Amino acid sequence: MKVIFLDRDGVINKEVGYLHKIEDFEFIDGVFDVCLNFQSSGYEIIVVTNQSGIERGYYSEEDFQLVTQWMLEQFKNHGIQILDVFFCPHGPESNCDCRKPKPGMFNQANDKYSIDMPNSWMVGDKEADIQAANSVGISNTILVKSGHNIDEKNSKSRFVFNSIKQVSTVL
Repeated sequence: MKVIFLDRDGVINKEVGYLHKIEDFEFIDGVFDVCLNFQSSGYEIIVVTNQSGIERGYYSEEDFQLVTQWMLEQFKNHGIQILDVFFCPHGPESNCDCRKPKPGMFNQANDKYSIDMPNSWMVGDKEADIQAANSVGISNTILVKSGHNIDEKNSKSRFVFNSIKQVSTVL
């Protein structure tokens, strides 16, 4: 199975810092159209997201799950099926295997779904997203600019775009 892996904050929704309330969730313009294009091109969609706010005590795993269920309903209302959501609740100090740039969430997804990694894609907004994807054999990577300073010259990403709206141009 071919998959488009999407980071959440900064790719699906606007980055607000430790998002944990539905009322603070704002979809990035164009994300629904791009995801419909992914589906019609034969890709499944999986979200892989670092959520260190859980370990840091800013919000609970239940808060995260409520926002996630709401987000999935919004996608469904637009005719988009998100296959799964994998998340890491740990902070960078935990040195876990699931927090990007480590490949744990991708390995979990592959164990569950037998993914064709070389023909899959990763869309992220940080170099850690790209590093994690590269470490499991995904070379089709896209970095979107969403308020983070991106060093395009030294990025390992195959493509760098201003917005997720441009992603459809390479699929």
